[in-house]
Amino acid sequence: QVQLVESGGGLVQAGGSLRLSCVASISLGAIHDMTWYRQAPGQQRELIGTATRSGSTVYFGSVRGRFGISRDSTRNTAYLQMNRLNPDDTAVYSCKVDSILGDDERSTWGEGTQVTVSS
Repeated sequence: QVQLVESGGGLVQAGGSLRLSCVASISLGAIHDMTWYRQAPGQQRELIGTATRSGSTVYFGSVRGRFGISRDSTRNTAYLQMNRLNPDDTAVYSCKVDSILGDDERSTWGEGTQVTVSS
């Protein structure tokens, strides 16, 4: 079983930065990919990027170049560094963790953390 705790959201002015954290606690099995998403009001969920177990990162969509994902596998923690924020980045940011126990693969979602960017 995996439990996730996200933190680091809040209110920031346009042009500012925030760093989000996603801490995974796992009782059995191994954590593989840790992925960040966001969902703005009235919009579909958007995939931001993934930190794989091997240490690589893959980015998607419009935030490439401004956002950076890192991971501390010793602490089962993924980070989302967000720079040059603008009001369009206002959303609930969530992480998803893929874990494997034997032949069982599952995904666990965090509750999300709100990021609000003021103009």
